[in-house]
Amino acid sequence: MMEELHHSEHIPKWKRQEVEDIKDLVTSYPMLGVVGIGGIPAKQLQAMRRSLKDVAVLKVSRNTLIRRALDESSDDVKKIDDFVELQTALIFTEQNPFKLYKLLEKSKSPSPIKGGMVTPNDIIVEKGPTSFPPGPILGDMQAAGIPAAIDGGKVVIKETKAVAKAGDVVSQKLAAMLTRLEIYPLEVGLDLRAVLEDGSIFTPDVLAIDEEQIFADFVQATQKAFNLSVNAVYPTTENISTLLAKAASESKNVAINAVVFEPDVMNVLLGKAQCEMMSIASAASAKDEGAVDDELKEALGAAASAAPVASAVEEVVEETEEKEEEEEGGMAAGLGALFG
Repeated sequence: MMEELHHSEHIPKWKRQEVEDIKDLVTSYPMLGVVGIGGIPAKQLQAMRRSLKDVAVLKVSRNTLIRRALDESSDDVKKIDDFVELQTALIFTEQNPFKLYKLLEKSKSPSPIKGGMVTPNDIIVEKGPTSFPPGPILGDMQAAGIPAAIDGGKVVIKETKAVAKAGDVVSQKLAAMLTRLEIYPLEVGLDLRAVLEDGSIFTPDVLAIDEEQIFADFVQATQKAFNLSVNAVYPTTENISTLLAKAASESKNVAINAVVFEPDVMNVLLGKAQCEMMSIASAASAKDEGAVDDELKEALGAAASAAPVASAVEEVVEETEEKEEEEEGGMAAGLGALFG
């Protein structure tokens, strides 16, 4: 105990204060994150800090001091110590982990690559004209592996080409030329490594969700549930209108097929009877012209008179189907409104 006390007395005051400041932040915010800040210029890091001031606190410190502060905190906080490596900062916020991850990803910006660096992705130079006039730059581009030529008084790139593959070391010549072409292969920003909330650690593989796909899955699941409830005739607030419309349509069809004399179906029954009568009269007249009177013959001979009769039932059926489609359309619109 005396040895620890003697050792702590030799720790500079500013370091002890730094550790205490970190510990205070740990207890002041419900969520703690560990972010990588490697490769971020100091000026850009300060800009990121300012942009986050309304939603989070970014604390940059030495890894040794960060680890000491975490080790002197609760057992849950100690678990995140494993993610403190290389150039590290801590971030404190009241936002949930998913919102924080999305915010940090959106804040990343393209950055030029330097000679001697390893590219994390393939670097593609697209075919097309450049803004450079003919001159020494043509040879510089060719020396960097960029397929350049002169066309129409301008330097052009003749074909789309991968000038570096992921994992390649980028040469000084290529890095300089990419910058001149305003091709920035790197994405610079705060790299969230892990987030601690309520004793649980969330890593980027969990936080990186496809919001559009999840939304689509929810809509599809709701539509299937709606269809199932309608087919199972399970009444709910959401489907009762559709169920009533479906029941009304089915009862009307039963009444028509069973020839039940009800006011709502009388027009259809009369039209159906007229159509069947005309069909029988036509068949009888074809066998024996004397089987029908002159008035009926005239009606049979007038195509204009026969067509409306034949289409009367179809129009009623189509009207019923249209009403059913409108109900289904209303259901779809309701789902759309439900999910924005």
